[in-house]
Amino acid sequence: MEESNGLAAIIGSIVYLGIAIVAIVSMWKVFEKAGKPGWGAIVPIYNIILLLEIVGKPAWWIVLFFVPLANLYAAFMITNLLAKSFGKSTGFGLGILFLGIIFYPMLAFGDAKYHGPAGLEKV
Repeated sequence: MEESNGLAAIIGSIVYLGIAIVAIVSMWKVFEKAGKPGWGAIVPIYNIILLLEIVGKPAWWIVLFFVPLANLYAAFMITNLLAKSFGKSTGFGLGILFLGIIFYPMLAFGDAKYHGPAGLEKV
């Protein structure tokens, strides 16, 4: 019984590591497509600042990520604007928000091209 628990832990760790690698590589590629340094994807806080630059929001928006409920609004807006910055729809932005492990690789390795910060558009 203990052997199967150990094996399950090893398999779970390998799967987790695989998902983490896919997420890092995808975000790295999205940053590079937007003309930002890819390595910024692995640096905490700095990756959010780069993401804000990509979508055209000011750096002070990082504060919203630390405020309850405001962080939900910020996450929705950032993912939506990220999708629009790459010519995708609001639905794709929701996909990034809720199923990022699927939609970030689609954005990174698909045919999406960076069109500039969508947050600078006049609505």
